[in-house]
Amino acid sequence: MFTIEHEFDATVVTLVDEAAPHLQEDIVITAFEDCVTLEQSDRVGNGVQKITLSLAQLADLTAALNLPEGVYSRSD
Repeated sequence: MFTIEHEFDATVVTLVDEAAPHLQEDIVITAFEDCVTLEQSDRVGNGVQKITLSLAQLADLTAALNLPEGVYSRSD
């Protein structure tokens, strides 16, 4: 399951883990004008882990999901 919310300066997608036998914490993906952040609660440290991707990194990730193993360089 997932939710989508449109806020003033970002779109927020929340991924809820429902199917796995060992459920993971929700992942919150926030898309801003210049970057995308991924956040997930840390059960061990009782904090939040946050990763920030530039739009170029996000484009590389999108391309990588459909390619076989190897080293690649995108040309815009």
